[in-house]
Amino acid sequence: MGQHFLPGTPPVAITLRKTAQARRISLRISRLDGRVTLTCPLRTSDREALAFAHEKADWLRRHLNDQPAPVGIEINSELLFEGRLLRIASGSGRLVRAEGELLLVPGTPERAAARIAGFLKQTARDRLAAASDHYATQLGRPYARLTLRDTRSRWGSCTADGGLMYSWRLIMAPPEVLNYVAAHEVAHLAEMNHSDAFWQVVRDLYGDYRAPRRWLREKGGDLHRYRFGA
Repeated sequence: MGQHFLPGTPPVAITLRKTAQARRISLRISRLDGRVTLTCPLRTSDREALAFAHEKADWLRRHLNDQPAPVGIEINSELLFEGRLLRIASGSGRLVRAEGELLLVPGTPERAAARIAGFLKQTARDRLAAASDHYATQLGRPYARLTLRDTRSRWGSCTADGGLMYSWRLIMAPPEVLNYVAAHEVAHLAEMNHSDAFWQVVRDLYGDYRAPRRWLREKGGDLHRYRFGA
């Protein structure tokens, strides 16, 4: 791994990744956060790989310009919560709460982003734990633990020893999308692959998963637009 910059206005940050699995040089722009990865075979020199990126500069900038703009979280901005776009407003009391079309945040405006991030993570944990418990009981296979992260490359995962991991940003998606991801990862407790047998387990647990899967593919990247500060 190495960090490089493609000159221009503005300069483009590129992560150079060398791997034995690569057969050619390739560029990838993450649909989740716009990060650019330049992947190449182990024997490729940095100079050769970066020359490839320079040749693709116009393509790269064109696609980066199509990326949705980041959204800062503050009072009066808007935020997706369980598939609904809510306006953030100052609230009373001690807890962040969703009421109607508002997300009410107590305390000083400077602390709003941190308070909202905490609220989202706790609510995500509650919803994902309930969904995972439901599907694991339905499957008849318990999971070992549940952790949350702010992942950029996947919405969830399941380890060989039964550990489930989810992106806490799923709480911003519609509930049926969150439930589909939980069913998907729980299904891996029975089938640690993406075979036809695995997808049949997902179908048995969740039902027709095509709509939430399509939502993640088409709109999931929007969940990473939101910036909650340091």
